[in-house]
Amino acid sequence: MTDDLAALRDETLAKVEAAGDLAALDAVRVAALGKNGAVTALMKGLGAVAPEQRKERGAALNALKDAIAAALDARRAALEDAALDARLAAERLDITLPPRPAPEGLIHPISRTIEEIVAIFGAMGFTVAEGPDIEDDWLNFGALNIPAHHPARQDHDTFYMPGRTPEGREKVLRTHTSPVQIRAMLNRPPPIRVIAPGRTYRADHDATHSPMFHQVEGLAIGRDITLAHLKGCIVDFLRAFFGIPDLPVRFRSSYFPFTEPSMEVDIGWNRRTGELGRGGDWLEILGSGMVHPKVLEAGGVDHTEWQGFAFGMGIERVAMLKHGITDLRPFYESDIRWLRATGFRPEDVASLATGLN
Repeated sequence: MTDDLAALRDETLAKVEAAGDLAALDAVRVAALGKNGAVTALMKGLGAVAPEQRKERGAALNALKDAIAAALDARRAALEDAALDARLAAERLDITLPPRPAPEGLIHPISRTIEEIVAIFGAMGFTVAEGPDIEDDWLNFGALNIPAHHPARQDHDTFYMPGRTPEGREKVLRTHTSPVQIRAMLNRPPPIRVIAPGRTYRADHDATHSPMFHQVEGLAIGRDITLAHLKGCIVDFLRAFFGIPDLPVRFRSSYFPFTEPSMEVDIGWNRRTGELGRGGDWLEILGSGMVHPKVLEAGGVDHTEWQGFAFGMGIERVAMLKHGITDLRPFYESDIRWLRATGFRPEDVASLATGLN
């Protein structure tokens, strides 16, 4: 290698070694190997070299170019490693420190209401029973003594599903959780004491109705169960759930196909202020009654030996009354702001003993 090439090499390699960052290193590369760089200019001048010296000169220039390129790559790798080490040191986390406060999830009002209902009736000896959301029309209607001409069985009230069951029955989205009561009677011998919370479906939608909502049904069957047991059970539940020991409760004669006698249950409230337990007005809260003998027979229970009571209520309805919620729709709109305002922390334990004997 000629003296001029050796000097250029030494000078360029020194600049490469002195480059303190990637920007400075790239400037050295451009000055040596760029379009107008020193080595590039010498390569372009090979045509002016005497033919007998051109081969040797070209080999020396290629060796110079390779040496500079190798030095550039090595220096670039070193600078990148140093930059990464500096970044890791600057972004290091002390994992022994406590975490930053983060938003906590909240329990939905419907979930909390179901928990409270289960807790209260569990204290009375009820267990939870479950059933499918898609039922056949016999379990949903026929076994509950609901005749074929009943308005509840029409398309404008009930969601019918395509196809039929293996028994040839129509399939529906259950309109109440009462079919779970029939399943309980068919699958276990009396005495029976169950509640059936779950989703139900009806073709209705406005500020106080939803096509999908939640209900809880209750069933108690025994040899000596009377109307007095039903009244005591319902009164204790309502006073415990709403936390009002002296909550006024009245039972009003009504009609349901699956109970006889049947009763609507009202609680005292103030129509003007919405306050429960005060004001002298009455608000319907749930339906109840003694299980109809035909329903007992449909569940495989001998009505001459066993009798019982049943009740049912809308979970959203009692949740709205307890927590002062006036519109049903936000329950299902997934608005995180609404949930933060109405949800419950998991560690919050509601007092459910009030009113229980």
